[in-house]
Amino acid sequence: MTVLHWATISPFLFAIIVPFLFKYVKRIHTGWFVLILPLVLFGYFLQYLSVTSNGKVVEHTVQWVPSLGVNFTVYIDGLSLLFLLLISGIGSLVVLYSIFYLSKSTEKLNNFYVYLLMFMGAMLGVVISDNLIVLYIFWELTSLASSLLISYWFAREKSTYGALKSMLITVFGGFSMLAGFSFLYVITGTFSIREIIASVDLVTSSSLFLPAMLLILLGAFTKSAQFPFHIWLPDAMEAPTPVSAYLHSATMVKAGIYLVARLTPIFGGASEWFWLLTGFGLMTLIWGSVSAVRQKDLKSILAFSTISQLGLIMSLLGVGSAAIYYADSPDPTYFAFAVMAAIFHLINHATFKGSLFMAVGIIDHETGSRDIRKLGGLMTIMPITFTVSLIGLASMAGLPPFNGFLSKEMFFTALIRAQEIGAFNMETFSIILPIVAWIASIFTFLYCLIMFTKTFLGKFKPENFKVKVHEAPIGMLISPIILASLVVVFGLFPNLLSYTLIEPAMRSILPMLLEPGETFYVDIYMWHGFNTELFMTIGVVTAGILLYTLMKKWASTKFYLSERDPLNWFYDSSYDGVIKGSQVVTRAQMTGLLRDYFAYMLIFMIILFTYTMYRYDAFSIDTTNVSFIHPYMWLIFGIMIFATLSVPFIHNRMAIVIVVGVIGFLLALVFVVFRAPDLALTQLLIETVTVVLFMIVFYHLPELRKIKSKPRFNILNFIISAAVGILVTAIAFSALALGNEAGIESISQYYIENSKTLAGGYNMVNVVLVDFRGLDTMLEALVLGIAALGIVVLIKLRMSGREDV
Repeated sequence: MTVLHWATISPFLFAIIVPFLFKYVKRIHTGWFVLILPLVLFGYFLQYLSVTSNGKVVEHTVQWVPSLGVNFTVYIDGLSLLFLLLISGIGSLVVLYSIFYLSKSTEKLNNFYVYLLMFMGAMLGVVISDNLIVLYIFWELTSLASSLLISYWFAREKSTYGALKSMLITVFGGFSMLAGFSFLYVITGTFSIREIIASVDLVTSSSLFLPAMLLILLGAFTKSAQFPFHIWLPDAMEAPTPVSAYLHSATMVKAGIYLVARLTPIFGGASEWFWLLTGFGLMTLIWGSVSAVRQKDLKSILAFSTISQLGLIMSLLGVGSAAIYYADSPDPTYFAFAVMAAIFHLINHATFKGSLFMAVGIIDHETGSRDIRKLGGLMTIMPITFTVSLIGLASMAGLPPFNGFLSKEMFFTALIRAQEIGAFNMETFSIILPIVAWIASIFTFLYCLIMFTKTFLGKFKPENFKVKVHEAPIGMLISPIILASLVVVFGLFPNLLSYTLIEPAMRSILPMLLEPGETFYVDIYMWHGFNTELFMTIGVVTAGILLYTLMKKWASTKFYLSERDPLNWFYDSSYDGVIKGSQVVTRAQMTGLLRDYFAYMLIFMIILFTYTMYRYDAFSIDTTNVSFIHPYMWLIFGIMIFATLSVPFIHNRMAIVIVVGVIGFLLALVFVVFRAPDLALTQLLIETVTVVLFMIVFYHLPELRKIKSKPRFNILNFIISAAVGILVTAIAFSALALGNEAGIESISQYYIENSKTLAGGYNMVNVVLVDFRGLDTMLEALVLGIAALGIVVLIKLRMSGREDV
């Protein structure tokens, strides 16, 4: 494996060490050790800036399951590098912040940092993997790790509720996405993203094009909290604030954005892709911004603002995908401006939203409250937090001279330009896009204004707090100060990012628009004159201030008082319905009787195998190659059949054990006759040990009670038993007959010919178990080992009764 592979999986490896650090290094906060890793990774990934800026890529492959086309291929281009730097850079600041936010004396830091590193490694894997199956594995790991982080304070009911909700919604989307990936494989015969992009004509002409698109977008929308799947994100705010700052502003919620951007070369240019991204993005934008106004908790406001901002980025990617439709036009890069705006706002959002989450965490940490109805007057008491929040909120509201103003103006420009698209029925609907964007921006400005004034202005009321309110220690302030500084720097000097991050990412998303050696023109600046976008911004500020001044009139309305998203009703109802349905099924199925469980399994097998054999016309009998059976074998089989049939009628335990033992020993005799001495020896040993163990156990059991009533004949059990016997016999005869008809040699011939040459062994059975089926054997041994460990734990476990407190 290359250094890049090791860098990708290094968080998982480091997570193994964390519990030992937590256990044996008591004086030093575990976070100081963890901080080293993201800092090193950030420095390592920075070296690739010069590579991607020059239009080059880095690729390394480690074969995993090459026969299925599944390889661990790491691939760095402009888009993946952007996310790698966000994951490692923001990750470093979050770990530093968590050192001062989480107390090493009261918190289970080993759990926290293991989950955090798990998540970091999973996100690195998502954005660097070229293989769709490997990407999917890391994708689901992000869902698992994020759920563990959300439920970090598992004693709180809201934490476990939010974790379960995020897991169910995002994993549901992940399964759908996997089906979409499978369709792409069926079309192209490869899981490599680059190879699929190279076969884009084959994909677009396939009947599976639209189903693959819809299933993949379902995965992207659930992960990036797009309407109506956004409902998991506000409940995920029950996680510690460092988690919210990391997962829900810079990384996990951007995974869906990354997937859409990465697959735009495949699906872009299609009207369905354009409208699904643009429509759902704008709907998410306005729904999130309106919902944020109603919230009273600072983190809830930021949660819905995150939903809104993600919708903004998604809609820009949708509008920008139209550039692919115009790839053959004289100016194919004209509509690519929207993609540029999406990338720039993605970076900006990570900076101002990360700083705001950390500022809210400081307020909560130092006051014990996030309720804006209790807060107020904190400007003079927490001046640094006030300054950081002012910069972050002004940027999110789209005010100059901060970076959010620049990307918001670019957003307006992109949607105004979209009216010039002469395809996708834009002649009819194009005017709606900038109107929706403008209205959503008004509510964005409004919730930023509410959050700022209700928290920092007004009169400070110390009686609302149980602690003495003061500014946070400098260690907790470093990370938000750095992010707030980047908000200012990227606002005043945006072209620092133009050809280092933005243009290389654009080239990765829209490679078909450029000739070899060409680059996109990226020049971002503050003043564009008195244009439509500036007047839209003035209108946003004016309308926002007007709504704020009239707040007393609408603050008592049902709209403002209803904080909970109404769409949660669908999730709660569906979840309750599934629970009740599963309880009905469970009560019917889990009877506590072993014979019922066997009956369910056998009925399923009968239906499945019978349908399969009938569907493919596989029932057949051919006795031409059946071997001659000697009379003594008939005797052995007769005794075995008689012994088997007698078992249900024996009411003495010892007699049953003896009869069952006779069946086993006769089976060993059959192995001897068919010249399989190793199997015969194994059967003899196991049967002997089993008989002895049964006798020892049954000797100590009480005698069976005699039942006066006669046993009833169960017709259903008889039918199931007979059907299984007939079906197995039919399958055996059919396999033999079909092999004869097709001229297929027995698979045993392959092992006979290759056991010595390929595996170096003469004992074919041992070779099959150890070499040809070595992975199966290893997994079987692993299962036994896990079962043994579970038994040991159960024997040694001593519960105090307060484990869940």
